[in-house]
Amino acid sequence: MMEPALVRIEVVLTAEASCPGDDTVFVAARGGGDVGWYGPVSTEVGRAVEAIAAAAAGTPVTDHWGLVRRLCRAAGGDRRGWLEQWAVGAVDCAVWDLHGRLLGKPVAELMAQPRARTQVPAYASWLRADLTSSEMPDALVQVAEEGWAFTKWGLRRRPGPTIASEARDLVGAVQRAAQHLGTGFAVDAVGTWNPELSTAFAAQVDASALLWLEDPLPEHDLPVYGRLAATGLPLAVGEMLMPEEDLPRLLGEIRPAALTIDVVGCGGLTRAVEIVSAAREASTSLYPHGRSLVPGIHLAAAFPDVVPAVEYRRQWEPRRQQLYKGPWTPVHGAFPSPASAGLGTEPRRPQ
Repeated sequence: MMEPALVRIEVVLTAEASCPGDDTVFVAARGGGDVGWYGPVSTEVGRAVEAIAAAAAGTPVTDHWGLVRRLCRAAGGDRRGWLEQWAVGAVDCAVWDLHGRLLGKPVAELMAQPRARTQVPAYASWLRADLTSSEMPDALVQVAEEGWAFTKWGLRRRPGPTIASEARDLVGAVQRAAQHLGTGFAVDAVGTWNPELSTAFAAQVDASALLWLEDPLPEHDLPVYGRLAATGLPLAVGEMLMPEEDLPRLLGEIRPAALTIDVVGCGGLTRAVEIVSAAREASTSLYPHGRSLVPGIHLAAAFPDVVPAVEYRRQWEPRRQQLYKGPWTPVHGAFPSPASAGLGTEPRRPQ
């Protein structure tokens, strides 16, 4: 019996944006008499998918690495940028969904067997709720009581007269948050810091309350990250991981407390499984970024020894879930382990 092959990749608009910046585009992978889906992604990513879609035709549905290689060549190889990498990842995830549908199995089961995890824990992030705001205590207490594995908050740079004063303000924000949350919460610099501020913060902060500080630098500057790690400051990196980066070296030199890849943004589930292996070798826990929540849930279900929890973006995700035929809703800070065929990203109303 001939193995089913991909017939074509399509980009489908599902709905008008309800708020500025909403993602409303889905990718459809057709083959074997069925359709696999991934979304939502931005209009810009959708255009990048259209530019590489023809390269997928004829690839066996089960040949995930073969598909990724074809897509990467069409997207510019190692010179591809963020949009192209997202496009490769979106197509890859749609084809994983198709693969699971054709076999009648969840994608997590295709990636790893057996799976003992019955629930996938989630941690809540609320990056618009910045710890430097004076209005934070009520929000901190409310979210902390919702049953999440832990919480993550924005810690953006605020302009000050000197780097030292800016660092003191950030340290004070962490201390105030610890009074309400206790220990075991994470913060995200949201790419707003620089090496000088990061170094000054590391020198002043008592990091005992922090699980990690995420992405204080706009890129993976290994020498600076190495110096920060040497201070004992727990760091999280990975969302900005590019295809040409040496991941074992990054993990070895930074020794991060967490690897926070975006499953679609890193190039898709196929690439993410490879990253899981590297994280396991380095004894580093991986926490998938919340913009690609559903693939992250499958990754966590398949590899519970490496992926303790997924990020749930408390502010944005409920609205995104309205686009799905079967919404993913956490209960007491966790998701049921995937049980239905495919990925679970079929749109509710494809146009």
